[in-house]
Amino acid sequence: MIAKVILFSNKYGEINNFLSKFYTANVGIEESLSWQKNFSNPVDMSELIGTYADNLDSYNITMWISLDADIFIKITDKNVNNVIKYLLERYPY
Repeated sequence: MIAKVILFSNKYGEINNFLSKFYTANVGIEESLSWQKNFSNPVDMSELIGTYADNLDSYNITMWISLDADIFIKITDKNVNNVIKYLLERYPY
């Protein structure tokens, strides 16, 4: 199973602004209201999840992750720490 992160927004350019700051380069998706990235190692998405959680109030974006087929988890300020801990426990290096 390949894990994935999916971002949604109802404001054009919002996802691009967030990802451009995260990757320190323009990702060029100004006209998109969604974005998805697959991760072969789910632990690698923990940095993106943490950055998203640290900036929840700054961007009009929602994040969902999938670790298992057809099961999605919405990342919130209430569950982010537990999700990251779970990633590190379930997929140790």
